[in-house]
Amino acid sequence: MKESLQVDLNVFVALFGLRNASVKVLNGAGLEASVRAYGSSGVIGRWPSPYIVACGALLLASSFRWLLPPLQWLALGAACAGAPPMLLRGLAAASRLTLDINILMLIAVAGAVALKDYAEAGVIVFLFTTAEWLETLACTKASAGMSSLMSMIPPKAVLAETGEVVNVRDIGVGAVIAVRAGEMVPVDGVVVDGQSEVDERSLTGESYPVPKQPQSEVWAGTLNLDGYIAVRTMALAENSTVAKMESLVEEAQQSKSKTQRLIDSCARYYTPAVVVLGAGVALLPPLLGARDAERWFRLALVLLVSACPCALVLSTPVATFCALLTAARMGVLVKGGDVLESLGEIRAVAFDKTGTITRGEFSVDMFDVVGHKVQMSYLLYWISSIESKSSHPMAAALVEYAQSKSIEPKPECVAQFRILPGEGIYGEIDGKRIYVGNKRVLARGSSCQTGELRAEQTYILCLINEV
Repeated sequence: MKESLQVDLNVFVALFGLRNASVKVLNGAGLEASVRAYGSSGVIGRWPSPYIVACGALLLASSFRWLLPPLQWLALGAACAGAPPMLLRGLAAASRLTLDINILMLIAVAGAVALKDYAEAGVIVFLFTTAEWLETLACTKASAGMSSLMSMIPPKAVLAETGEVVNVRDIGVGAVIAVRAGEMVPVDGVVVDGQSEVDERSLTGESYPVPKQPQSEVWAGTLNLDGYIAVRTMALAENSTVAKMESLVEEAQQSKSKTQRLIDSCARYYTPAVVVLGAGVALLPPLLGARDAERWFRLALVLLVSACPCALVLSTPVATFCALLTAARMGVLVKGGDVLESLGEIRAVAFDKTGTITRGEFSVDMFDVVGHKVQMSYLLYWISSIESKSSHPMAAALVEYAQSKSIEPKPECVAQFRILPGEGIYGEIDGKRIYVGNKRVLARGSSCQTGELRAEQTYILCLINEV
């Protein structure tokens, strides 16, 4: 045991050292790498870095140089305050004998300072660093959305046999876990006991609850609505459907589309070409006898800034990743950017499954009283009050419909509220016993109309629901 522990400790130390070495190498290349715990989002703050804030503040103060001429030097300070990240990345690129966007910007800033246009130098630094921050913010928001896919899985689960609460990652295949009403299913599995309705919209996009009984499959990240079920696990937490979704999207993010490969290939030659072209604009006219060399030097700097391929290089991967993530969160898995580009060429789509092309929101199209033995206002009051205590997706639609008719539900007046899994709900209000549900609840309500329960005290509502 001691030797095994020593071996594990040596492996941990080796991995820890490898991790730190990897981070050091990446940071040396100007990639700003960091280490985060497994399962954490790793999202940076939404506020700009101190370099951008300092650069912007100094640049703003320098704009009042017409009141106090010495303030013009603050523009130079703004350029110096915001330049360190650009300088570090530029030096890293130069050490690899490559030209990148940062070097283009540094040349432009140095040229503006040489011409004593300090305000222009500060503006170039501020705009470039702000643009990079906005691009980084977009990527980190997308990464946060990807992390939210895994956050759908609860961290703990309850073993059905013992009631013990365990970490979901410690649950093996074949274990039986308990999932109560209102809880998320933690692991993929099959129902072995109980019945309920499960909201699977997080995976399928379908808002209509799916009935579950023994031998029905359930998936991690779906919501158990109204009943107790015992689930025998079919996979480990890291192999669940949600984890596979995350893995597929990450693999798709790493694979480049045809357009992205073309842009990357062009950018490899585009940046050096821009530098050569800028040098030609600055040097050739004076060598050929043109006057006003300063003007040509200034035009060369304008060319370097305006021809910067920043948006060209970064737009495609950011757009692709955001599209893949959005599709995954809607339950649609796309294998990569090539597939997205193919989808963009589609001009007609045929759907053969009626009822799926909806907003996923329920609404009441018609509400009527059969037999007219009860006033509409009373029936709406009773039903909305009882439905206010339910978490079923259709309950909210009924409550909103009652409120649109100026009827305010009072859930505190409901007694003996019960959920009838797969059938509906039951409650008592104003001395009335009310059943609300589907056709199966009719038999239950009819069987109760004996003995102490008179027929006129029981009101049964059969809802025919359409998506």
